[in-house]
Amino acid sequence: MLKNLNPEPARPARAVVLGAGGFIAGAIGRRLSRAGLASLLLGRPGMDLLAPGAGEALGKQLRRDDVLVFASAKAPCKNAGMLRENMAMAEAVVAALTKNPVAHLVYISSDAVYRDSREPLSESSCAEPASYHGLMHISRELLLKAEHAGPLAIVRPTLVYGFDDPHNGYGPNRFRRQAAAGQDIVLFGEGEERRDHVDVEDIAELVYRILMHKSAGIVNAVSGDVVSFRELAEFAASSFTPKVAVKGSPRSGPMPHDGYRPFARSAAEKAFPGFKFKSWREGLARVHERQKKPA
Repeated sequence: MLKNLNPEPARPARAVVLGAGGFIAGAIGRRLSRAGLASLLLGRPGMDLLAPGAGEALGKQLRRDDVLVFASAKAPCKNAGMLRENMAMAEAVVAALTKNPVAHLVYISSDAVYRDSREPLSESSCAEPASYHGLMHISRELLLKAEHAGPLAIVRPTLVYGFDDPHNGYGPNRFRRQAAAGQDIVLFGEGEERRDHVDVEDIAELVYRILMHKSAGIVNAVSGDVVSFRELAEFAASSFTPKVAVKGSPRSGPMPHDGYRPFARSAAEKAFPGFKFKSWREGLARVHERQKKPA
């Protein structure tokens, strides 16, 4: 759960965002810019956390009254080699914080840290990852908790969608691009597995509020709704003209998370009255409309 150390919003002196060239960090940077917050956006090649001396280089950029948003990762983490690289990046951040501690630290983690459950997952659910990706994030969380003495907020997003998604992985981002290009959408199986999805702009808004309230603790970035991949595909298909077909295909393995991964409403909505994650239908309608606009 989150604790707001600033009962009323107060602008931080400066926000430093690591991973600024990435999908989530990019959305955070744009939100801070719209708010007029002083910010320093750091990404490769200017700030490569795997480069020799990265910790010292980052430390020289930090001030004691900064808030540091750590949103840089090699993701998804798929094997032991990627795990080592991601931990080396986290170690560079810790080295920088040892040199120049900051006033507030925000880490963008993942819902992959949670053990599967048929019951809705919440911030207090068991963090027992079953994947390299989840293991990477929980290891980073523990490292930051051990080495950073100041306020730490950990944000755990579920599956993220948005116009600028670079991965084009299976799900609403790929379905939208296929439908817009007039390509049929092919599902894994019949697309019957049900998952929660969250708009990247809502994650950026959540982080902005965490910065303004100097919040500490753990918060899930989830909508609280589950939807099947077939329903997401049909929604994408119906949003573009001509309407493309949605087809099933034979599965090559079991459904991830046994086909179902629900979440309780996020603690964010209690911490920040007036804040609410969009429904998948509302958020995707916004993204689909942007897709239709000329480049």
